[in-house]
Amino acid sequence: MSAAAVEPPCDDKSALFAEAERLAEKLPGYRIEIIGGELTVTPPPDGPHGEALGELIFAFAAVRRGETRTIPEIGIWLPDGPDDYAVPDLAVVDADYREHLIAHNSYDPAVFRLVVEVTSSNYGNDLKKKVAAYAIAKVPVYVIVDRRHERIHVLTEPIANEYDKHRAHAPGELVQLPESIGGRVELDVTAILEAARP
Repeated sequence: MSAAAVEPPCDDKSALFAEAERLAEKLPGYRIEIIGGELTVTPPPDGPHGEALGELIFAFAAVRRGETRTIPEIGIWLPDGPDDYAVPDLAVVDADYREHLIAHNSYDPAVFRLVVEVTSSNYGNDLKKKVAAYAIAKVPVYVIVDRRHERIHVLTEPIANEYDKHRAHAPGELVQLPESIGGRVELDVTAILEAARP
């Protein structure tokens, strides 16, 4: 069971939050997020992005039942701003996540055991802004499939606005993720990066 970590937003919507909702209606398929008080709009992903995500979903099959669920594009409410939320490509969450809805289809960060991002056109967000945002939210494990540099980054042990441990994995490596995410998960770096290649 998860404990609540953040307070829900007040009922009055800010102008920024209202604009995010307007854009979400106007731009179906685009990912709308508010990170660090800034509105971010990401175009729909390309085919290789989706193919890499498919490889990842398969790799996380061992943790999709029992005490955890593996869910693509589930919103996480971020505690570093009154309206901040992100929509990671994939997440491992506690099985009782439904009880922790905060706002805008986003859930309390306390239920997140891991988030995954596959970089796309605004890869700087995944490699910088979201590192700080997920660390502040105390997400225990952050995995980044860095398509530009052909690496998979595994960040663990969030402290303040960064992660204490950060390791980049190259093709040819097999990455064993911490079992605290809900079970044994091994990532084949070569297979995932080949799927992600444009």
